[in-house]
Amino acid sequence: MTQFDIIPFDAGDALLDWIGLTDALAQGHNLPRAEIADTFLYRGKDTLLNRAAWIDGLGLAVKSATIFPDNPAKGAPMVNGGVSLYADDHGALEALVDFHLVTKWKTAGDSLLAARRLARPDSRKILIVGAGTQGRGLHAAYRAAFPDAEFTVWNRSAPNAQAMARDIEGLRIADDLETAVRDADIITSATMSTEPLIKGAWLQPGQHLDLIGAYRPDMREVDDTALTRARVFVDSLDTTVDHIGELKIPIAQGVLSASDIVADYYDLGAFTRQSEDEITLFKNGGGAHLDLMTSRYILDRWRARR
Repeated sequence: MTQFDIIPFDAGDALLDWIGLTDALAQGHNLPRAEIADTFLYRGKDTLLNRAAWIDGLGLAVKSATIFPDNPAKGAPMVNGGVSLYADDHGALEALVDFHLVTKWKTAGDSLLAARRLARPDSRKILIVGAGTQGRGLHAAYRAAFPDAEFTVWNRSAPNAQAMARDIEGLRIADDLETAVRDADIITSATMSTEPLIKGAWLQPGQHLDLIGAYRPDMREVDDTALTRARVFVDSLDTTVDHIGELKIPIAQGVLSASDIVADYYDLGAFTRQSEDEITLFKNGGGAHLDLMTSRYILDRWRARR
């Protein structure tokens, strides 16, 4: 009989390592390209996202997420859902993994893999744009790869930034986004913005820009100038170009073309910085294949603890 595990957040979280996860994500992209299928349903601002992936040699995963932006004002999580992991050889259910555990590690780990290859190794000033749950995960992830960096957070709502700073020792609060962007070596943004927050005119030579927040066709975090000034990378061409406004809108308007995107993770060797002064931009679009790779990493660590 197939072993079946239920992995809760706290117990699973204590076993995981950011560098180990990014190495697992890199290894996962050495396997055959994932078959993925996404469906999106919308009700105003609310979203039901279903993502499924199958990677030969790794298994299958199904992730369902509800995203209700007004929930935090009601004292409830914005995102809820579940992740099921199935065996590669016979398709039996192997694990139910806490949705928020997978999302935390997949989302920030996805971005960290790109930053480990594209950001300057001597980066010492990291700006987090957005003081939500993802912002806290990004701080933990980036701190693992850049332990000597100083971290700053900017958020539209000052009380949320103050709350995050109380939770994270040494975290500074930025009052002005433009000043903070100009001063950073790495900018990692996880907001719910539908209008560009970060202007390309603010970017400085040598910066790395990591974009996470936009996940719908009407959402953007940066303007056209930022895209045209940077070398652009994505985690997956399949889940970003035709699905997310960050790229879909400027491509439709002729500002950018899909051929301007240097590579996705299935061409990981192309994720290199060509000079100290170039600006690199990574769009984190996620995808069920990354949930599958992350869930498999979590299950492996869970079973190795015994």
